[in-house]
Amino acid sequence: MARLAPLAPVPLSPEQQRIHDDIAAGPRGTVPPPQQIWLHSPAFAEPAQAVGAFCRYGSTLPLALSELAIITVGKTWGADYEFWAHAKIAREAGIPDDVIEAIRTGGEPDFAHAPEHAALVHHAAKQMLERGRLPDDDYAALIEAFGKQGTVELVGIVGYYCLVSLTLNVFEVVTPDGSKPVSAA
Repeated sequence: MARLAPLAPVPLSPEQQRIHDDIAAGPRGTVPPPQQIWLHSPAFAEPAQAVGAFCRYGSTLPLALSELAIITVGKTWGADYEFWAHAKIAREAGIPDDVIEAIRTGGEPDFAHAPEHAALVHHAAKQMLERGRLPDDDYAALIEAFGKQGTVELVGIVGYYCLVSLTLNVFEVVTPDGSKPVSAA
């Protein structure tokens, strides 16, 4: 059971309602759990959801690679809902099932049949999450693969989904089906 119940559209303040409606009318088409929680602080919710919309829908990184980074973050933080929500998108975007399963269980993924640069993105995301920085050779590889813009966006995606994962974990958001894909792995 989540610690904070989603705010229903009816009792929202005018500012919360405006932000709720903006989120629902945007590319998400709905107001997912992190944004529902953030609506308790409208001044936080508005810019945070805008960063998230960019990370999900505006990045120059291929969708498969950004989703790979997101599930890597979800696994690292043990954020079941995050992993559950993005594993499906990663799969549909071209990340093989065996790669997703290896990440879910903490194994070493075999990227032989994954999209180009998948191994680089996964490795770089893990380095950022574990060390809070990137060694020079990893940084250079990202710049070569994605340029400055793509590298900045990857760092942003990893950072934003840390925020999302912490939000989901602190407020104990569970998957709709009750599964625990990464916390029990």
